[in-house]
Amino acid sequence: MRSNSPLMPSPLTLSTWNVNGIRSAMGKGLQEYLTASAPDILCLQETKAQEEQVDLSWLSGYQAVWNSAVKKGYSGTCILSRVPYKLHSLGLGIAEHDQEGRVITLEFPGFYLVNVYTPNAQAELARLPYRLRWDEAYRAHLTKLNQTKPVLACGDLNCAHKEIDLANPKSNRKNPGFSDQERESFTQHLDAGFVDVLREFDQSPGLYTWWTMRTGGAARLNNIGWRLDYWLASVSLKSKLKTCTIRTDVFGSDHCPVEMQIAS
Repeated sequence: MRSNSPLMPSPLTLSTWNVNGIRSAMGKGLQEYLTASAPDILCLQETKAQEEQVDLSWLSGYQAVWNSAVKKGYSGTCILSRVPYKLHSLGLGIAEHDQEGRVITLEFPGFYLVNVYTPNAQAELARLPYRLRWDEAYRAHLTKLNQTKPVLACGDLNCAHKEIDLANPKSNRKNPGFSDQERESFTQHLDAGFVDVLREFDQSPGLYTWWTMRTGGAARLNNIGWRLDYWLASVSLKSKLKTCTIRTDVFGSDHCPVEMQIAS
């Protein structure tokens, strides 16, 4: 472990990954990823499991914090941390938004960490009104935390923010994840005092984190994808950000991990 202290490694390596079912991903690359890459903190989304359904006995040195959906086999988040934290909370404190296990917040000495699995607006934008209410509540949560100490927020935000963030922007203009309303809501996240960490380091096109499985793997092979998975950081943390990398070499889900390093 890279460490200047027994409690907080420096730089700190954090990773976010929508695993599209943690039990399925366990046998498809998640276990290998944890063993080989060993991030200090791993934030998982779309776990689709209750804590008691997942055997993590093979994983040493990490503490798991779960937030599972009321509906079994659906949604859900988890954080695996080998760095001690002070406190944790589940959800946003709003009943409408806290049935699907979509948010976990951990407090560390120098920052808050928020793991999120943002609701999808669904076909024909059927869930868009709810999605926008969710975004507003999530943004308020980040903003409130940011008033106390800096925030690192990550997860599947279910939005390609700009045209550069997906392979076919013109044909997807009114589709879920790239509607004008969702993109504007994402902009409001940044305007609330946060930066898109990847874009602090790399402005290149073709940087995607999700590829449809409907084409039997062709989309990923040809990199016809979307960037849906992000690290956001309080503006006050910009000078501490070290790297941000999309791990397209890691398989096991229709998403791939996004890693970042920050000086602690």
